Amino acid sequence: MTDLLKTNIGRLRIVGFLEGVSLILLFFVAVPLKYIWGYPQWSQIIGTAHGALFILFILNTMSVAGDQKWKFMTTTWKVLLACVIPFGTFYVDSKILRHIK
Repeated sequence: MTDLLKTNIGRLRIVGFLEGVSLILLFFVAVPLKYIWGYPQWSQIIGTAHGALFILFILNTMSVAGDQKWKFMTTTWKVLLACVIPFGTFYVDSKILRHIK
């Protein structure tokens, strides 16, 4: 884990994992708690955390794209799209990010 923190790509992978988990928690835990059982506080807490992680993911993606000299039309857009699709960040991590040195 500490090796991942030493590189931009490692930090992107960690933020991507956390962003993916927060999106899943938001969709499948916080939203049902809010709209089915009337507990909006979880939606506020998880939604705020997810928003911060979403922004960090986008900023880190742009940083890595610059470092790796990614072309937007071949790689960058795929990584950016992943953060709005449930399980997308996990897929991009396994197919793209894990293989970058």
